[in-house]
Amino acid sequence: MSFSSLGLSEQLVRATSDQGYDTPSPIQLQAIPAVLSGRDVMAAAQTGTGKTAGFTLPLLQRLADNPRNGKGPRALILTPTRELAAQVHDSVNLYSKYVPTKAAVVFGGVKINPQMMKLRKGVDVLVATPGRLMDLYQQNAVRFNEVEILVLDEADRMLDMGFIRDIRKILALLPAKRQNLLFSATFSNEIRGLAEGLLDNPVQVEVAARNTSAESIVQSVYPVDQSQKTALLSKLVRDNGWEQVLVFTRTKHGANRLTQKLEKDGITAAAIHGNKSQGARTRALADFKAGEVRVLVATDIAARGLDIKQLPQVVNFELPNVPEDYVHRIGRTGRAGESGHALSLVSADEGKMLAGIERLIKKQLPRKEIEGFEPKNNLPLKPKAKADPSKARNRRPQGGAGKSFGPKPAGRSGGRGRGGQGEGQGRGQGQGRSGRPAQRQSA
Repeated sequence: MSFSSLGLSEQLVRATSDQGYDTPSPIQLQAIPAVLSGRDVMAAAQTGTGKTAGFTLPLLQRLADNPRNGKGPRALILTPTRELAAQVHDSVNLYSKYVPTKAAVVFGGVKINPQMMKLRKGVDVLVATPGRLMDLYQQNAVRFNEVEILVLDEADRMLDMGFIRDIRKILALLPAKRQNLLFSATFSNEIRGLAEGLLDNPVQVEVAARNTSAESIVQSVYPVDQSQKTALLSKLVRDNGWEQVLVFTRTKHGANRLTQKLEKDGITAAAIHGNKSQGARTRALADFKAGEVRVLVATDIAARGLDIKQLPQVVNFELPNVPEDYVHRIGRTGRAGESGHALSLVSADEGKMLAGIERLIKKQLPRKEIEGFEPKNNLPLKPKAKADPSKARNRRPQGGAGKSFGPKPAGRSGGRGRGGQGEGQGRGQGQGRSGRPAQRQSA
């Protein structure tokens, strides 16, 4: 099936062909007709499957079918991070190459005045992070009375980053009659709750099981002591001749420390996280894509939305606290059907995190020890099954009156939730996955 058979105009099909795409991906096959029909849509797909085009192409088609003379914006796309906002804006520009559409992108970390001047000239499509968008609204630089289509991209991450208050403020300012689209790699229960109050009888599209990893990604675990991780990473980069590898750490400071150690070891590296200025983040990503930097060290928030074509390697220097983030991390490789490798350097103190990930993806990851880096403490081969509290209650006490030596009900494992954690804080508060208030983080 071709893009033209989905109902897209010749101009949009030509722009898509210019990018080397002739056959729609599964998410595009289902989402494009649904969006073109004018229905609300709730879509989930693994990262790297073309979901951005899944809403960008039909969005542009709908605007072209109903041209209006106004200052807009007519379509509003909200994203959680600066990098994802810039990526979506680039996609809008590429696909609108042959149609008269004006697009703009606004996010924090850069001067606001140029963004205000751009908006005053009028735009059809506005891509924005919630915090900067509210700043612009409060300075009378943007109005929402002409919005016809709202897109929440990676909405689960926006809630985790504490943007829920800003999002609700924006929703209250939008026209009641509009089309709403929710696109994400996965949908948490919190997102489904938000969707119930936002979407009107939506078309639901889910082309892959929730929280599963792409089959094209080869995954493995390298057991190693925490103190040996940096040395092992340097060895793997050198021995395998890796020229481009994305490495994840849990914290900003950890990313900085690792980058410095790799540089001292003669491996070009750069860090990207929420404390870096937008200029520094842009330069680091550009140098990485150009091959001037071999290792890009990133935290989860900064890496959400990074689109690096044919990225061969992703390394988890530290496992994430939340198992779902593992799926997002390794989804940076193996994109659009390409093969990729994802390996995790795991120390014994991360055993519970690894068990949580393996339960989530429903597979045991192969362990590969490297000679000279064998850990002092071995990782468990299989995640421990949670004890059944009912069986513990029914077990008779043994060895003494009033005492029970049966197993205690197992608690939650896998580390702390994300609520209240993050890279920089802002004014909004929402609910993190742990149920505690989450500060709005820098995008």
